[in-house]
Amino acid sequence: MAGLELIFSTVCNATFCGTIDDNPLHDVKPERHQLENFVNGKHLRIGTINNYPENWAERTENGTYIGRGVAFDLVYILQKKFNFTYEVVIPEGNILYSDDRPVESLIGLLTSKRIDVAAAFIPIIKNTDKFVTFSTVIDESNWMMLLRRPKESAAGSGLLAPFDENVWILTLAAVLIYGPCLTLLTKLRSKLMPEEEDYIRISPSFWFVYGAFIKQGTSLSPSANTTRVLFATWWLFIILLSAFYTANLTAFLTLSKFTLDIETVQDLYKKNYRWIAPEGGAVENTVKNPDEVIHYLQKTVATGRGSFPSFRDSSSLLTYVSEGAVLVHPSVSLQYLMYNDYLQKTRLGVPEAERCTYVVAPGVFMTKRRALAYQHNSKLKSLFNPVIKRVIHSGILSHLSLRNLPDTKICPLDLQSKDRQLRNTDLLMTYYIMLTGLAAAIAVFLAEITLKRYIHPKSDAIRPRFRQKRQKKIEPAIFDDTRPPPYETLFGKTKGQSKKKFINGREYWVIKKENGETRLIPVRTPSALLYR
Repeated sequence: MAGLELIFSTVCNATFCGTIDDNPLHDVKPERHQLENFVNGKHLRIGTINNYPENWAERTENGTYIGRGVAFDLVYILQKKFNFTYEVVIPEGNILYSDDRPVESLIGLLTSKRIDVAAAFIPIIKNTDKFVTFSTVIDESNWMMLLRRPKESAAGSGLLAPFDENVWILTLAAVLIYGPCLTLLTKLRSKLMPEEEDYIRISPSFWFVYGAFIKQGTSLSPSANTTRVLFATWWLFIILLSAFYTANLTAFLTLSKFTLDIETVQDLYKKNYRWIAPEGGAVENTVKNPDEVIHYLQKTVATGRGSFPSFRDSSSLLTYVSEGAVLVHPSVSLQYLMYNDYLQKTRLGVPEAERCTYVVAPGVFMTKRRALAYQHNSKLKSLFNPVIKRVIHSGILSHLSLRNLPDTKICPLDLQSKDRQLRNTDLLMTYYIMLTGLAAAIAVFLAEITLKRYIHPKSDAIRPRFRQKRQKKIEPAIFDDTRPPPYETLFGKTKGQSKKKFINGREYWVIKKENGETRLIPVRTPSALLYR
């Protein structure tokens, strides 16, 4: 506490303390002196609610409350400046606004004049200034969404992750369409130039496209330039596609960024997620206010997806998040919730990889300005606001809000894991492909049997009981110019006489040709297989 007093005294001496009353050149209005005399020695009633770390109250043994948090640090500065005493008042319900239960809300206590000041970071919502008077704006806070950290990224996992859904759809369409287009173009060419090669039928075209897609060869050998260009175009497409896929798959498995299924308010509205916010807080009143932008979330509240439970301890809200709900809360409060949960699991000896159970969505739910509140037309506003403004400009409140947090980001979205081992979820698509291929093969097999045996059976002629053996007709061999020529045609015919001989430590067949020339053929080497 001594360090905190040192900070306050240093800022006080450098800014506002002693500059207003002690400076004879400064003209002080008589109204200000009257207000200071009015507050001096007075006992104020200050209300608050439990909203760690900005403001909360602790109950003592005699039944009174002691205010804690950044809001009461500010009250401490005001107390030292204007010399007043105060007591802390807690509403029956831990809520900010409530039209139905004004006694249970903090704003209701101000409206009914049961308290003089509300020492809490109260969000300024539309139409609330009709009932209370707000102080100088303390800060502008973002409400974020806290959810249970999923095991897998929303971007996908496994073989489908490198490409977007639209890319896969267009790739599948290209595989299905290019085969018929190949048949159509070659058929059109064969009709215009029938003297050259025939067109490629649909079945070979489809198998060429599919085989090239999985980087397999083909038995088709087109000779027309048009067909060769069509083949080269498809091969070029597959080469580029596979190169991009391989590169993206490697990057995804090593340096992939973790993404969430819920990132913005629109995702919370469109997707079937349950979300919660504290009862009577800024979120409930903003959603129920028709003048607010996010009033469309009222539909999710009507269907039961959105709810506003009551709570006394902020840590109890994590129970809802563990059950799959999304918690909407101020960003600083969420950081403290995650940090305290991380420390608790560290003390219990939980492995480091399992300590970050929760994660904050990157999108902002809403942004609101926050301030203290007084009674409507209260005199304290003109007295306290100049001091509050100077404290805010000094940066003390922002420092105090984050003083118990570490400098590093707590449980970030991307944990930056050093090791990335493949899991079954990454290879799940390979299992699906294998099962789908087996099922397709069985279906084709059954279809062929049904087609050949039952739908279009072959007419069996009356077979004679005894058949005369026929000599097989020996057809002349057809020369295939696509294969290499026989070995003996390269060196001419041999006499058929050969013998083995060792030359320079290696064994050779020594064969004499008809022209008397001697040839050596190696033995027991891989190249000898070419001559057998």
